[in-house]
Amino acid sequence: MVVRVLRLGHRSERDRRITTHVCLVARAFGADEVVVSGENAGEAVSSVEKIVLKWGGDFSVKFDKNWRKILLGAKKKKHLIVHLTMYGERVQDVVSAVRASKDVLVVVGAEKVPREVYELADYNVSVTSQPHSEVAALAVFLHEFFEGKELEKKFEGAKLKLIPSSRGKKFSE
Repeated sequence: MVVRVLRLGHRSERDRRITTHVCLVARAFGADEVVVSGENAGEAVSSVEKIVLKWGGDFSVKFDKNWRKILLGAKKKKHLIVHLTMYGERVQDVVSAVRASKDVLVVVGAEKVPREVYELADYNVSVTSQPHSEVAALAVFLHEFFEGKELEKKFEGAKLKLIPSSRGKKFSE
């Protein structure tokens, strides 16, 4: 199974930190890749690539301006498209059906999401019907999707590993 995330509508000045956080959450919570679309996201992509090198794991992040091509390509390959939105079906009502799919593309927006995304999505999914962050929505969705098993994920090739501690920072290299 492959889980990819499409960060839709990145705006360079406004969304740099949030896009980076979307990528970090996607990686930490079990996704395989993030594709950032919109304005050039070179700084965010570079930042995440450095984190992957240091903290390990098989995760990639890339930029592709054309979100429509990504969605249509996923449709053509019969990947399930899940759009995270506060206007969708409740995650707890659809996550089992989503989990049954082989390949999943999770879409999280930055700016106003075009109607076409809602129509192309197999599922428009809400983690809450209240205003919230796309970063939080992605974390909750992936946690539900992987049934909490992502919390035990090992990141191969890590140069740095955090050792759980009740006080202070402990690392092994």
